[in-house]
Amino acid sequence: MFGSVKSREVRLARRPHGEPVPEDFELAEVELPEPAEGQVLVRNRFMSVDPYMRGRMNDVRSYVPPFALGEAMAGGAVGELVSGDDAGTLVVHQFGWREHALVDADRVRGASVPDGVPASALLGALGMPGLTAWVGVTDIAPVAEGETVFVSAAAGAVGSVAGQIAKARGCRVIGSAGSPEKVAYVRDELGFDAAFSYRDDVRAALREAAPDGIDVYFDNVGGPQLEAAIGRLNLHGRIALCGAVSQYNAVEPAPGPRNLALLVGKRARMVGKRARMRGFIISDHGDRAPDFRAEVEALIAEGRLKLAETIVDGGIEAAPGAFTDMLAGRHLGKVVVAL
Repeated sequence: MFGSVKSREVRLARRPHGEPVPEDFELAEVELPEPAEGQVLVRNRFMSVDPYMRGRMNDVRSYVPPFALGEAMAGGAVGELVSGDDAGTLVVHQFGWREHALVDADRVRGASVPDGVPASALLGALGMPGLTAWVGVTDIAPVAEGETVFVSAAAGAVGSVAGQIAKARGCRVIGSAGSPEKVAYVRDELGFDAAFSYRDDVRAALREAAPDGIDVYFDNVGGPQLEAAIGRLNLHGRIALCGAVSQYNAVEPAPGPRNLALLVGKRARMVGKRARMRGFIISDHGDRAPDFRAEVEALIAEGRLKLAETIVDGGIEAAPGAFTDMLAGRHLGKVVVAL
């Protein structure tokens, strides 16, 4: 028995209009009681900030409920059990944005990482973003050896893993990113065959990088890049719609791609693609986790998949800034906050 524990948490103070600002968050101190029967206390070591969280800040119906005003936000976290016989055990759960979490025992999952791999990877390449990438290139838009694959936001948490998996499967991989530094990172560090900045003329850049077209597009951003990818698709091409980060802070609906007709038949003497475009939510694919972990752990061990991550220090106070910086594309790879 160790008594109550004081902890701090980040709450949603108001709903953002456009890009979130510091006033949209508040830091609160709480006192957590001893765990009741069936509960555990977790000391969080790392918490995740992810693009999907921006949608939960709006009071709209979606595949997950919106964050409640005046209450702690939530998201992936890695921590250690403080209470019970298993104290010290590493666990993952969805009660991030706080220093300690008092939760039902069935809502945490024991976790492990291979030797030499940091625990933060459980929120990145070995966690939800990695599974999202793997499912996208395996099930949603399956890649095949010798094909050309285009990945947007290739320096991000999901895109960096998706491109490396496709490369390991024998594909030619092209990535887009938002700065010269990120473009160089994607090409030189992650091993993509070509990379370009999406701030340039995307259609021209993709045409130059893929003169023979693309077979698969892994879409993390939507907008002009999706339109450009449709234009470069080869016959029977596939598109995995993973996210649309370019639109998450929009206050008005974004226009859709103007060339969707190319996915079907003929248009202005141009033969149609007969292509497939499919959206997905990773929570529908939890059964694929064992196969994902087996392949990605092996790739990491072989040095064929590098962990792309940014660890933000500064504790819980740094979480709101890490979140807004992530949305603005100021970091490389998966962004986690060290608590």
